[in-house]
Amino acid sequence: MSLSFASAEPLTAPRADDAAGLVADLRARILAAPSATAVLEAWCAERGLAAEPRLVARRVAAPDKPLSAEQRLRLAIGTDEPVRYRRVRLACGEHVLSEADNWYVPARLTPAMNAALDGTDAPFGRVVRPLGPSRRNIALRPAADPGPRPGRDTPLFEVDAVLATGEGVPFCEVAETYLGAVLGQGPR
Repeated sequence: MSLSFASAEPLTAPRADDAAGLVADLRARILAAPSATAVLEAWCAERGLAAEPRLVARRVAAPDKPLSAEQRLRLAIGTDEPVRYRRVRLACGEHVLSEADNWYVPARLTPAMNAALDGTDAPFGRVVRPLGPSRRNIALRPAADPGPRPGRDTPLFEVDAVLATGEGVPFCEVAETYLGAVLGQGPR
């Protein structure tokens, strides 16, 4: 599938003293929310990163990454339970805001959700929203040193989390890396 994006106005880079505050703000929002997708879409709208602040999940061709025994334990599944892997770059307009590795238990999603994940560019969080998911953060890793003015592809921080249904049944583990493009601001 080929995606085309309209040309956007140049972004305004944050001042060096603003970058750390913006990173802290975004990190706090991500850690407190049940959906990183919803947080990033709101962030995209607030920062004016695209005319239509709607995330798309650009698939990255990558070999499957098998789950570790610890991950299977967190998802409460046995060694034979099928798990699907999806690697994506979440973009708002032409700006890639994060990259994510996503392992999910297809048997715990509806057939329509599995079809959407297999055949569309919809972000995982939007697809599973009907499950009323909660999010349990299991790891937060700051970037080594993004510097005072991180580039668009510079990793800022990483979050690992487990998503569970409204009834508390875990169905997904994600490993997310947030990138410097989140710090841009569209024209005002």
